[in-house]
Amino acid sequence: MGTAAARSGDEMSGPAVLLLGFAVTGTSAAGSVLLACLTGAAATGGLMLGTLLDRSRRPERLLAGALAAYALGLAALAASIGRLPLPAVVPVALVAGLFLPAVAGGWTSQLPRIVTPAELPRASALDALTYDAGALGGPALAALITTSLGARIAVWTAAALVGITVPVALAVLAPRGIAAPPAAGAHPAPGIPSAVTAPERDTPLRQLAAGLAAIVHRHALLRATATSAVSYVGIGMLLVCCPLLGAARLGGEARGALLIAANAAAGLAVNALLARRVWRRPADIRVFASTIFVGAGIAALAVAPGWLTMLPAVVIGAGGGPQLTALFEVRHREAPEGMRGQIFTTAASLKIAGFAAGAALAGPLAGWSVTGCLLIAAGIELAAAAVYLVNRQGLAEREPQAVLLKCFS
Repeated sequence: MGTAAARSGDEMSGPAVLLLGFAVTGTSAAGSVLLACLTGAAATGGLMLGTLLDRSRRPERLLAGALAAYALGLAALAASIGRLPLPAVVPVALVAGLFLPAVAGGWTSQLPRIVTPAELPRASALDALTYDAGALGGPALAALITTSLGARIAVWTAAALVGITVPVALAVLAPRGIAAPPAAGAHPAPGIPSAVTAPERDTPLRQLAAGLAAIVHRHALLRATATSAVSYVGIGMLLVCCPLLGAARLGGEARGALLIAANAAAGLAVNALLARRVWRRPADIRVFASTIFVGAGIAALAVAPGWLTMLPAVVIGAGGGPQLTALFEVRHREAPEGMRGQIFTTAASLKIAGFAAGAALAGPLAGWSVTGCLLIAAGIELAAAAVYLVNRQGLAEREPQAVLLKCFS
């Protein structure tokens, strides 16, 4: 329940910020800039948060602190949008975004602390359900509160939902006689030179370099991470277009959040089915197939009239839900021992960075043409699928970690 509440607040915050920016300025530009800052800063924050989680003997305290900081950042954002000039609000969004990975990857990286290895695949599917539940409830709640109480109250509510999970993180992840995970650097990770993981050289920056090298070196992890990062450029563009689609086709900008809710409902349903069965084939192919599905849905959304736009939103969710579950499986399978926190938060940060780039790009494009913006987003999904196809074993067999380590020596 704690993860669902935090992710509901997180999923609510994006549409609420977009709607508040739209309400204040009458255009999508301000909201897209702030959303890009909020999510873009997460790329930096996630790199360090994962490293600190892996080094910490009490990661639940670090995670709870990051959740509290993100909640306070959202509250500050709600208080400042429309009351301060946009250049003064941008730093608030950037600081808040540094703590976003606590919601996006911090919880998930700690799953092995509370479940057995045999339970991990099912736990990953159930964890993905909390993302879908949040993505379903968050935007719908943002639309409801914006319509009845205003967009500013919607952002405040998002901050409150994240804030109430702080004690949950402390309680659920607190040690209960379970052996602590191996300290980062205590055991060499397969495929990563022992010099990287030697305890005497286990500084935060070198550990960060080792985490990045692990992603680049393991071809399955690199392929899934690169594909999802490019795919989320298109997803960021889609989200910025939703209020404009609501205004043009559904009778009001707040109703654009219903498209996001329909998307999430489909993802929730498909992931619920995935959680009930064991898939024999590797998760990797589902990353590719889901990306194609999402691209087809966005292309259909670009041209669907009126309330029929809800149908492509369902198609997008039916593809996006399995993509997330498959990503979790690949990360858990490929993460070296002692680097799980780094892998999850770094990979999530790269995906969020793609989302931020899409949100920033969509601001001017959606002002030019919502249909054109969505068609470009669909093309980006096809590009993400192409990234999957061209990322072969040979690319990862090079030795990129040596270059990364020199940067931090």
